[in-house]
Amino acid sequence: MPVLTRWSGRTLRHAIVVLLGATAACVSGGTRRGEATARVATADEGTALDSRGGLTADPTLAASLADVNQARLRVTDSTLVAFGTRHTMSDTMSATRGIGAARRWIFGELSRYAAECGGCLRVELDPAMLTITRHPDKPSVNVVNVLAWLPGRDTSRVIVIGGHYDSCVCNTDRFDATSNAPGADDDGSGSAAVMELARVFSRHFPHGLNATIVFATYSGEEMGLLGSTHLAERLHAQGYRIVAAMTDDIVGNVVADDGTRDSTSIRVFGADPDAGVSRELLRYVWSAGETYQPSFAVLPVFRLDRINRGGDHIPFHNKGDPAVRFTERLENYKRQHLPTDTLAEVDFGYVSRVARLNGAAMGALAAAPPMPDSAVVRRDAASGGQKWRLTWRRVPGAASYEVLVRRTTAPQWERVVAVGADTTYLLSVQLDNAYAGVRAVGPSGFRSLAAVVPAAAFVTR
Repeated sequence: MPVLTRWSGRTLRHAIVVLLGATAACVSGGTRRGEATARVATADEGTALDSRGGLTADPTLAASLADVNQARLRVTDSTLVAFGTRHTMSDTMSATRGIGAARRWIFGELSRYAAECGGCLRVELDPAMLTITRHPDKPSVNVVNVLAWLPGRDTSRVIVIGGHYDSCVCNTDRFDATSNAPGADDDGSGSAAVMELARVFSRHFPHGLNATIVFATYSGEEMGLLGSTHLAERLHAQGYRIVAAMTDDIVGNVVADDGTRDSTSIRVFGADPDAGVSRELLRYVWSAGETYQPSFAVLPVFRLDRINRGGDHIPFHNKGDPAVRFTERLENYKRQHLPTDTLAEVDFGYVSRVARLNGAAMGALAAAPPMPDSAVVRRDAASGGQKWRLTWRRVPGAASYEVLVRRTTAPQWERVVAVGADTTYLLSVQLDNAYAGVRAVGPSGFRSLAAVVPAAAFVTR
């Protein structure tokens, strides 16, 4: 569970002083020589936030998440496993084995969902001839993502939720394209979650939300993030603004090698810097989980990925997009990249909870206005620099705005100030010692990501 500052009633009745760092109370001859304190907020400036971060549950979105079906997840994953191997370089002609058969089946399933919602999904194969640079012969391979687009009212803004459908027995031979590579957990589990979310959202939101959602099953992940790199480059080249890029990769195992079991928490990885957009997306996912599925704990990990590992969120993060990775709490490396990655080891109740967490964050963001893209902050000269003036441009579709505040050492936002329709606010916070953020609130209460100020930057003088 998140650890956040709790504010007492007395604190709310009086001006509060929060120490940002150690208080210096040097005593010489019994005389106090100095004391360092910093004012974060006053009692009349906003309210304290709990672990939900100010998000509120929407009944329609909550009802859609209840439709995630673990039996369907099992059928999807078992079908993927039945193709024998889904290695990027495997057979593309067979109707029953290899990556070609797998992608055609995925395309068919997503097309069926599209037909059931009256054509609300746009399903496509997303091919690219790419070089496998890790291979000694550097072969070119047709790497084909399978995508389902749920257009939003704003077709220029895109949320990408993805998992990779390719598999391998990389721990024995990375380029073995013929041996069985079931890949039930890595990453049949994530692909199944993404496909189930495509079914659920197309069924419950056939007219889309505010932002467009792309449900992506990637190929070529095991060969070097090939499919996701191609998609990130394509979306940027076509001028899309990426609201969020999330990947489900290895989200089905709940038992460690020593028998330890954890089916009630999920790791979500968000990269540095702490004031960056990927870290902010992690905070949003964390709050969305507490709001819509509090019994399933988000374990936030403040780094790009596991040590010496990588995933399909990275190409988006490297382009400056908000991007996070979801991965099971207990990995078992004896069942990854090996023939032992079988269906029997996947807990589909757990996968369903991961999918609901994905859907909560994705749906809330897709229904929200855009994040303010012009937030700036300046010291207030009249207060001697103790106050700061925040300004931002109006956001299309926003009914109001909120200013958020947290200590630099706080993992989540700690206070919120509702500022109505104004696009400027004088904050009684010494931002040398804290962060502030501005987020847009839509008419239905959905909130955007916060634009963090001061932005992450290195300044020399």
